[in-house]
Amino acid sequence: MLYYLFEYLESQFGLPGAGLFQFITFRAASAFILSILISAIYGKRIINFLRKKQVGETVRELGLEGQKQKSGTPTMGGIIIILGTLIPVILLAKLNNIYIIILIITTIWMGLIGFLDDYIKVFKKNKDGLKGKFKVLGQVGLGIIVGSMLYFNEGVTIKEQLPVAKREMQENGRLKVFGDAHKSTKTTVPFFKNNELDYSKALSFLGNDYEKYGWIIFIFIVVFIVTGVSNGANLTDGIDGLAAGSSAIMVITLAVFSWVSGNIIFAEYLDVMYIPNSGEMTVFILAFAGALIGFLWYNTFPAQVFMGDTGSLTIGGIIAVIAIAIRKELLLPILAGIFVIENLSVILQVSWFKYTRKKYGEGRRIFKMSPLHHHYQKLSYHESKIVVRFWIVGILLAVLTIVTLKLR
Repeated sequence: MLYYLFEYLESQFGLPGAGLFQFITFRAASAFILSILISAIYGKRIINFLRKKQVGETVRELGLEGQKQKSGTPTMGGIIIILGTLIPVILLAKLNNIYIIILIITTIWMGLIGFLDDYIKVFKKNKDGLKGKFKVLGQVGLGIIVGSMLYFNEGVTIKEQLPVAKREMQENGRLKVFGDAHKSTKTTVPFFKNNELDYSKALSFLGNDYEKYGWIIFIFIVVFIVTGVSNGANLTDGIDGLAAGSSAIMVITLAVFSWVSGNIIFAEYLDVMYIPNSGEMTVFILAFAGALIGFLWYNTFPAQVFMGDTGSLTIGGIIAVIAIAIRKELLLPILAGIFVIENLSVILQVSWFKYTRKKYGEGRRIFKMSPLHHHYQKLSYHESKIVVRFWIVGILLAVLTIVTLKLR
């Protein structure tokens, strides 16, 4: 909204300083600061409101140290993250940008699924919350919507670098490095020199017209990634500050990739896929990062509020959609390594338990408890130590992810 206001003021009245709002970096930095202030200042009021309404966490008895003290702590704190993200975005982003529209839809959609899950747990006194099949159905539905918008919307295109022999000077005197904007199902493969993979080629057995069916593969991949990452974030939200802090590291890293992918100069310099208009996502991403950091003010040990599924499912969905939109989803196993490890620890634990129970008559465990952070709690590590060490691992993974820009 403010972007359009200052654009009008500059064009009509030449208002000094109004031109700043044309720059993504200025609006992104402003969104980051504003989101922190909203989350930190108004977060306390939301927490008091949740406490007044007795929206307290019902903690399952898992035999973990300090577990009982958490009972009754306000949950649904993901509302703080959602509001802290959407308000700056509505004020500072270009709301007609397709990528911003997709991210707003993702935030509201996943937020509603998580809110419904938390509502059932708190007010219906059902510890299981929303049935798993309905959660998955919601995640799949979002994947289909996002995948369809990214594939079919005319505003979603890429530009590929031309071979040196085909580059030519334009009328403005600049060298034409990138070809024309076009639709594509290509993505980026890390660590390889010719690092682009076209999903539609999986259907090449269909003959010459296989590319017209590429949307099937693309949407399937989007559904898989959205579901996997949102569940990973949900599993990671088990101890104070772990999910919010780890996610903030991932999100700030994605902001770098978004800005580079949407900036033709840096895309040329780093030899990465140029995605027109994707740089606008930087405003949303930094607003989201600020909201996570502001939420951490109240979520670090001992937590005054839990994000609940309202927050964790939303976080995972947003991270997945951003990565897909900037064609960096194949970097998620590295960047979102914390989510991957947490997911794998549960899968391995459950699979091994079922296998050994069938083979030996009693189930055996790989970890003392899953997800992995609970394993370390069982080993008597303090929550704060576990969280900070997970953050350190997350920072190392983020640095490795950024290095892939040149490491090929």
